[in-house]
Amino acid sequence: MQNAFRVGESHHVEPSLNSVTGPAGAIRLEPKVMQVLVCLAENAGDVVSKERLMQSVWADAFVGDDVLTRGISELRRVFGDDAKEPRFIQTIPKTGYRLIARVSNGAEEHVAAPGHDGTPRRSRTRAGWVIGVVLVMLACVLAWRWQRTGSEVLPVMIAVLPFEHLDGDPEREYLTDGLTEEISASLGQIDPEHLSVKGRTSTKMYKRTGKSPAEIGRELGVQYVVEGSVRAESGRLRVTAKLIRVRDQIQIWAESFDSETGSMLELQRELSAGIARQVRLRLSPDRLTSLARRHTQNAEAYDFYLRGRHLWNQLTPETNRRAVAAYLRATELDPGFALAWSGLADIYSASPMNSDVAPIEVSPRAQSAIAHAIASGSGLAETQTALGTIHYWLDWNWPAAETAFRQAIAVDPGYSQAYRVLGIVLAYVGRHDEARESMRRARELEPFAAAEHALSAHVEFAARDFKSALQFARQATALDPQFWIGQFQLAQVYEQLGDHESMLRAVEITERFGKANSKMISLRGYVLAKLGRTTEAREVLHTLETLGEERYVPQYAMALVHAGLGERDAAVQSLERALQARDVNLVFLVIDPKWDPFRRDPRFLDLLNRCGFTSRASTVAHTGR
Repeated sequence: MQNAFRVGESHHVEPSLNSVTGPAGAIRLEPKVMQVLVCLAENAGDVVSKERLMQSVWADAFVGDDVLTRGISELRRVFGDDAKEPRFIQTIPKTGYRLIARVSNGAEEHVAAPGHDGTPRRSRTRAGWVIGVVLVMLACVLAWRWQRTGSEVLPVMIAVLPFEHLDGDPEREYLTDGLTEEISASLGQIDPEHLSVKGRTSTKMYKRTGKSPAEIGRELGVQYVVEGSVRAESGRLRVTAKLIRVRDQIQIWAESFDSETGSMLELQRELSAGIARQVRLRLSPDRLTSLARRHTQNAEAYDFYLRGRHLWNQLTPETNRRAVAAYLRATELDPGFALAWSGLADIYSASPMNSDVAPIEVSPRAQSAIAHAIASGSGLAETQTALGTIHYWLDWNWPAAETAFRQAIAVDPGYSQAYRVLGIVLAYVGRHDEARESMRRARELEPFAAAEHALSAHVEFAARDFKSALQFARQATALDPQFWIGQFQLAQVYEQLGDHESMLRAVEITERFGKANSKMISLRGYVLAKLGRTTEAREVLHTLETLGEERYVPQYAMALVHAGLGERDAAVQSLERALQARDVNLVFLVIDPKWDPFRRDPRFLDLLNRCGFTSRASTVAHTGR
């Protein structure tokens, strides 16, 4: 039985996807457990002996009966079944098992059938249901608002404000930050044509500001805001969410959700069904199924994922390492957790750029992580964006990167990170107007995120519009003076404008915060060399060489200082070593005007060709001719 089938009234089984979709959403089974279920379903109503099950599923392995026992236990967990009072799988002592629930063909989905007492059955609560309830309720309420207008309206803009942790425990901040981001991400995919979520990162600046929802909503340019709180009590988690209309600050909906076992599933079904009846609304089953698949069914794995996400957002070498550990633990607890695998791929692919990690060291890990992510959730915007980032930084396959980023945007038009990295790729292939448009969209979605403004500066830098680049870089550093990428963009623009004093000041700021990496150090060395301060420039080279004895230092950094000193041969030799190491910084050769004096050097052109950059470099204006 390879085609989809239904078990009982509430569970839809897809053997090809190793997936069971029930009232709690889609749950992924291990392949062997799915084979046990298929064997039982093919013989529904009949007793299947343990020997037959073992021979059918584990014929190619030497295992004991305990693996079958664990498989049956996992199926009971998925179906919310009780071995003592079974409604799905009955144990026949000393013989085998029998599937007693009705099995039928077809893909139509229904709500759970009532239990023996006529009330809805209770199932084990799983991580992510709180978010599911909030999303369904908000979608229903907003759909009711749209329907009342009686005419076609523009998409509603909404922002999810930082959830407040009422216990005040700073160690749990990752939980509230993670819930805020995940609710924003999921809400944005409910109905992208009618609902747009703004400021998933930008809203963090409003944490504990004391500003009213109306003030925040006006600054973000949205019609509605969601605010909420989280409280942990005796092992239970209570989430309260409110939907507030900005123009008059009227609270149009509020609910509290408790993660106590069994309560969330009933609440989700009753509330969504009740509102749907009142407004005659039908939420897209495909969208809801897709959202359910975002979440793991393992509460501990979800907790580690939120920890990893919180750490990754800080973008420092130390928090990157801790984020990797958290994501790895999440994938150990749930090997099919696509979001955690995507997070790992993001960290691995970006670490050579933001943490000076050897590309050859992390590239296999990034490729492995993205392979797992695609196998578990290729339809997620996060997965496609992570795939595109690997294609861009590590594979140097920019057409493939563009395809992945556009697929991410098609899945989630409100995912600013996809627009941001797409803008970079477009800038590097000389499609500057398209790149600017992509960055404009990223800034619209995240008006107060320093990264969007810093990389908008980089797009303008690639187009050689240094005045615009300066404007965006200043905005980035105003939003977050400690954000090293903003300071780096500011420094390299000042260098092109001839303001070397301001450039050196920007470098000093990042060093003061302890966040300078090889890019900042080498840029300082390059400028010192161009200013004729040769001794100081050589001291920078010595510093890089000394660091290289302790850890990986990109050869591109050495090459840049040699270029500033006018040591062309040494610069090209360093670039050759960089190519051998697959140094990600080599992508800058395509657009950076500091390399214009080399663009007629046959050795330089040959190196670009071997990188696969030749055709792209030819599209860049002002090649120094």
